[in-house]
Amino acid sequence: MSSESKPSPPHRRDFLAWCSSLGLGGTLLPGVLWARMQEAEVTVEMIAEAERLAGLTFTDEEREMMVQGLDRNLEAYEALRGRPVPNEVPPALHFDPRPPGAAPEVPDGPFVLRRSPGTLRPGSLEDVAFWPVTMLSELVRTRQVSSEELTRMYLDRLERHGSRLEAVITLTEERALRQARQADREIANGRYRGPLHGIPWGAKDLLATEGYPTTWGAMPFQAQRVEEDATVVRKLDDAGAVLVAKLTLGALAMGDYWFGGRTRNPWNLEQGSSGSSAGSAAATVAGLVGFSIGSETLGSIVSPSTRTGATGLRPTFGRVSRAGAMALSWSMDKLGPICRSVEDCALVLEAIRGADGRDPTARTVPFPWDGRAGLEGLRIGYVPEAFEGEEGSAPFDRSALEWFQRQTVDLVPVTLPQDYPLGSLRIILSAEAAAAFDHLTRSDGDDRLVRQTSGSWPNSFRTARFIPAVEYIQANRVRTMIMGALDAAMAGIDVLITPSYAEGVLLMTNLTGHPAVVVPNGFGGDDTPVSFSFIGGLWKEAEALRVARAYQDATDHHLRPPPLFVG
Repeated sequence: MSSESKPSPPHRRDFLAWCSSLGLGGTLLPGVLWARMQEAEVTVEMIAEAERLAGLTFTDEEREMMVQGLDRNLEAYEALRGRPVPNEVPPALHFDPRPPGAAPEVPDGPFVLRRSPGTLRPGSLEDVAFWPVTMLSELVRTRQVSSEELTRMYLDRLERHGSRLEAVITLTEERALRQARQADREIANGRYRGPLHGIPWGAKDLLATEGYPTTWGAMPFQAQRVEEDATVVRKLDDAGAVLVAKLTLGALAMGDYWFGGRTRNPWNLEQGSSGSSAGSAAATVAGLVGFSIGSETLGSIVSPSTRTGATGLRPTFGRVSRAGAMALSWSMDKLGPICRSVEDCALVLEAIRGADGRDPTARTVPFPWDGRAGLEGLRIGYVPEAFEGEEGSAPFDRSALEWFQRQTVDLVPVTLPQDYPLGSLRIILSAEAAAAFDHLTRSDGDDRLVRQTSGSWPNSFRTARFIPAVEYIQANRVRTMIMGALDAAMAGIDVLITPSYAEGVLLMTNLTGHPAVVVPNGFGGDDTPVSFSFIGGLWKEAEALRVARAYQDATDHHLRPPPLFVG
């Protein structure tokens, strides 16, 4: 075509649709490629330029054959985009963490907690702000403290300290006081629902809560109301727990920056609390709630728990229903408790676990927690090379390993799967997140997100539009291979103990859906916490929690409150 006859470039919408037809995307290409766009219909020249982004090479004859099909695809994409898809609708593909042929082998059994007999009310009620739920529940059960008293104490601390941490989006005071008074009436009448009855808690603000905003931490959704309760919220209501606050999360579940600021580390207000369950971890450790619920896709419980010194539990994928929770990655999202002790995590998991008929991935699998059990009979694995080195948390990690070496346990060296392009599988999360928030990218609503960096969601969503669909499928096939390899590696052990950020472990176990417990194992040179992780087999949270509890009982790291929030 001569320069005299060049038509105007196509509308941006059409151009984006063409990119998608190649499995490449919905964002602008480099300026040189845009400049070469000569007409709205797909041309051989367009395909040749796009091949470079896909890492492909076709012949001219092959490109000619592709043109008509790609033009038809453009029409299909326009039709699909004309049908809005709510965030909560999953794709018709459900991730199952079980390797082919495997089934959950978890024996059924009773749920047994250790009691805290002789727990007495202190002179000042605020002294209990940092107590674990197991002790708070004894005060409430024995009616030494009313739920309303406890709730008002935490609401007062949220109002006094929440702004310092930038950890609170919405106080749910009216709802909380109503629930607390109901709890007190029921307990007085002999209807005690269990150890969460009357206990104040905080929700990561990606959990829908009727009557209150559910902001997802992001400016475009600041006024959003989802007029239903997430399954986790409903189950905690049924357990008698008292919701006192919707807590911050990094915008759309990334990092610790939300539309109102940056959530702070209660040990050092110059640091962020990491993310994305930033407010959940910070508020729990700062004694603003009795416990909280967070979520993890790729480290969002482990990371803020590490930074703040919380005890966090990432359950097996599918253990807890995600109905009513913001979807980021349908095949990786998990909901779990962030608490002050391991046993607190166990009792919260007991309340929220199980299928609900709303989340197609959720399963009801036994959780035979016995708070009286120790390490006897368990085989504990570790990766020797993960405990080498001197930097970061390495000295604390070796100290934890040495503690286990002194115990009468079967400690087994383990080799984790190798020779897999583990980092490359991040495209699974990138592609699913970009699909979940496709409407933001196509409407330029992503421009309203607080963070606009190369590593933040807006750029990630745009970049993900250039992930070929075939590569997304191939990544999931490699994921299946890793699931089988990790299952084989852990076949001879019950729990894997590991530095929380050991090479590849966090990414691998999030991809495979394995549960993890993270507990503080010391304080670094800046007097902020470091952590240690306990990886269980699929649906083997009880074993991971047993091992973590044994270690936690031998230490006092979780008992230290951050001085800035005492009083």
